[in-house]
Parts: sequence; structure tokens; C-alpha cells
Amino acid sequence: MPKSKYFRIGYGIILFLFIIYLGAKVDFIFKPIGIFFQTLFFPFLLSGVIYYLLRPVVFCLNDWKVPKSLAIVAIYLLFIGLGTILLLWIGPELQRQFKSLVENYPAISENLRGKFLDIRENKWVSRFEENDYFTLEEASSKVSAYFQANMANVFGKVTNVIGIITSILALIVTVPFIVFYLLRDGEGASAHILKYLPYLQAAEARKILKDMDEALSSYIKGQAIVSLLVGVMMYIGYLIIGIDYSLVLASVAMLTNVIPFIGPFIAIIPAIIIAFLTSPFMALKVLIVAVVVQQIDGNVTSPYIMGRNLDIHPLTIILLLLVAGSLGGLLGMIIAVPVYAVVKVILSHTYRLYLLHKNKERMLEVE
Repeated sequence: MPKSKYFRIGYGIILFLFIIYLGAKVDFIFKPIGIFFQTLFFPFLLSGVIYYLLRPVVFCLNDWKVPKSLAIVAIYLLFIGLGTILLLWIGPELQRQFKSLVENYPAISENLRGKFLDIRENKWVSRFEENDYFTLEEASSKVSAYFQANMANVFGKVTNVIGIITSILALIVTVPFIVFYLLRDGEGASAHILKYLPYLQAAEARKILKDMDEALSSYIKGQAIVSLLVGVMMYIGYLIIGIDYSLVLASVAMLTNVIPFIGPFIAIIPAIIIAFLTSPFMALKVLIVAVVVQQIDGNVTSPYIMGRNLDIHPLTIILLLLVAGSLGGLLGMIIAVPVYAVVKVILSHTYRLYLLHKNKERMLEVE
């Protein structure tokens, strides 16, 4: 049997994959593990995001000689108070607009179909339809049927109130406790792991963990601030042009902005549809608002807040989103960039250690 290094590596990979394949056939072992990770994934993901957002405040209070536990409780009380005020301030208006949008959805769908049919009367569109391979009426019917079917599907899922309430209650109960212990004991976890490593390996592992932490922290904090600013700017712009459901549409823009590049395009689609029902000129004004906000975000807020800490090329982000969207859907697109940043840190340090090891071997050979 060949004894080269590359053969042993390939043999090890094949053996590892074969073990995974055999394990996958043993359903009673891997199925509980899969359920375990699915159950804990989202609570820990949400807890991790909140942890990175609150950690600077806890550190600041701790520097002022406030005990960590007391600082965390004070932050919880502060955010509960601010959340209550915010809910009382914008909650009724957001609820009113969302309820109006849901109630008027059938009329909006039919109105949109009528607008498409009006466009069909245009002589240029009629000339385009002469080939019989495409008709605007057929396209509008398909679009209307698609939205109605998907909305019916969504509302059918929403009717499962018990399951939704159970999931929300589980998050409300578990996430604050997870965040509390992460904020209180998170710094000691890495030290507890590193004490089992030799000194030199511990130093390298400490640097890797530090770089990973900085990459995640800068991305999450920056993305949260940028998304909030985008939502506020979109809301102000929508109020200026007078579009209906401005708060709902601005909230959609704020939430979808966490998806790099694609998020703003997703957010603008419902706004353009609603604006188009008022008039084509209103749709044009929505486009102008979106372009202005994205220019401010791309040239002012994002570079100033996010900086270039991740150092990821835009083309790489686009490819990541395409692959992550196919594999993990919307959630995959959201976590693709931070996961790539962490993997990049690990691989860069691993490659650096490999080069150092090779240089050390060459120096020993020369001696």
C-alpha cells in the first residue's frame, strides 16, 4: 500500500466519509442528534446576536466597577422599559397598517391585475404580444394566482396558533437566560478550553479565538446599526412621498437589510407594487427614495460603521449568497457572511501555522 502523505490524507478522508455514511444508515443514532441541533440552533443563534450587541454595554458598566450580574440585570430592565415605550409608540400604528394591508390584500391583487390589463392596451405592448408566445393578461393572471396561493399558504400556517405560541414562549423563556450566562461567563469559557492546550498551541488558539470574536462582533454590531438607520431613512422617505403602509414597508426594509446586496432589492418589491397601484409616478418616487437611501448607506453609513473589517470581496459575497440561499434558504443567506468570516479566520491561521512548520523543517534540514 502506498505510504505517501497525500495518500494517507485521502485514505483518511474516504474512511471518515464512509463512517458518516454508515452512521447515517443507523437512524436511531443520528436522528436524535439532528433534532437536538435543530432545537438548539435558533435559540443559540439569537442569543449570540444579542450577546454581541449587549456585551460592550456590560463591559462599560463593569469598567465603572459595576458587578457583571448587576450590570446585566440593569441592561435587561432598561431594554424592557425602552421596548415598552417603543411598542406603545409605534405598535398601534404598525398594527393598524398591517391589519389594513391584510384586509385589503384581495382588492390590491385585483387592482394590480387591472393595472396590468390597462398597460396591455398600450400599442407598444400590443405589438410585443403579436407573437402569441407571451400575453400580459396571462402573466398578470399567473402573478395574481401565485400571490394568492402563497398568501393562502402563509395564512394557513399562521392558523396553527398553538405551535407558534409555543415556539415564541420557548424563545422568550430560554434566550434571556442563555444571554445572561454568556454575558456573565462567556469570557471564561475560552480560557477554560485553552488551559488544556500546550503553551505554544494555546497562544495560537487564543489569537484565533480573538480574531473570530472580533470578526463576529464587528459584523453583528455594524449590521444591526446599519439596518436600523436604513429602516429610519426609508420610513422618512416614504412619509415624504406619502405612500400607504409606510411603517410596514420601512420595517420590511430594515429586516431584509441584514441580507447583503439582495436585501434592499427584496424590500423594494412590495413597496413598488403598492406604489404602482396609486400611480406609476408614485412607483418612480419609491425608486428614487430607495436609490437615495442606498447611496447614503453605501457611501456614508456602511463604510463609516462597518468599515472593512471583514475584507470580503463583493463578488465573493454574491457567490456566498447564491450557494447559501440554495442550501439554507433565507436563514442561510443571513448567516452566510459571518460564517464565511469565521472560516476565513480559521483557514488563514491554519495556513500560516503550516508555513511556519514548513520553514522550521527546512531550517532543521539545512542545519
